[in-house]
Amino acid sequence: MILAVLTISDRCSQGLMTDTAGPAVVARLRLVWPEAEIVTRLLPDDEELIAAALLEFASSGTALVLTVGGTGLGPRDRTPEATRRVIDREAPGLAEAMRAGSAAGNPYAWLSRGVAGMKGSTLIVNLPGSERGAIECWAAIAKLVRHGLEVIQGGQTHP
Repeated sequence: MILAVLTISDRCSQGLMTDTAGPAVVARLRLVWPEAEIVTRLLPDDEELIAAALLEFASSGTALVLTVGGTGLGPRDRTPEATRRVIDREAPGLAEAMRAGSAAGNPYAWLSRGVAGMKGSTLIVNLPGSERGAIECWAAIAKLVRHGLEVIQGGQTHP
């Protein structure tokens, strides 16, 4: 199985900051899928580049793409827009679960605009860019994503 973590950050892509959220998400993915190939990439907050990367991952058979960053209210936060351009079907429950799971400890989680959906058989989920936010959101949906990927791949039916 191929998984991807796509960090979206102007500052990290320019070398002004070190990406800690992306590697933290990779570590959590390895706990669930230790044998998976995990591809990482770092991009600036550029809607065209994000959409192109998502399409590339989906066309190469990547099962899951987790974006990290670009989901806030800032003027350059365009990850949800890029994701909506790419996906065929939304999976709104995943985004709702992430916000609800994170908001208990951080009410600002409700400001996240992250979305989730599918492009063909690739599941794409937008996580926030902070390490804490990304890990909390992943924890809120990890079991759901695991089951969702099994269903997408035809290996399991709905409970």
